[in-house]
Amino acid sequence: MWLYINIVLILIIIAILVYPMINKLRIKHAAKVVDNQVFANHLVGGQLIDLREAAEYRRSHILGARNLPFSQFDQSISAIRKDKPILIYEAAKPTITIRAALKLKKAGYTNIFILKTGLKDWHGKVKKGA
Repeated sequence: MWLYINIVLILIIIAILVYPMINKLRIKHAAKVVDNQVFANHLVGGQLIDLREAAEYRRSHILGARNLPFSQFDQSISAIRKDKPILIYEAAKPTITIRAALKLKKAGYTNIFILKTGLKDWHGKVKKGA
């Protein structure tokens, strides 16, 4: 009995340790998480997409970005071209951008870039709104 409990506990511990590594590999395979400079270098000719909700987007966004809120991302994914680089960002550290990149990769998109620090630490031009 105790042998089975120990085996189960060991398997749970292994799973807890292995899952983050597997997830990191999935993310690395789907998109490149880049800093401000690399992200800015790909702006020309790329599709800049803000994944925040519309109200946040209206307050401020990177100049030239279009808003595709993550809450509506599945319905809007077809509006993204496959032949151009895709640059996605959110407010801060990537969380929803990673989920969006995985969805894009699954749909056959390549050349996906995620802004590592999000809009919070963006050094480029920003459009301020209401």
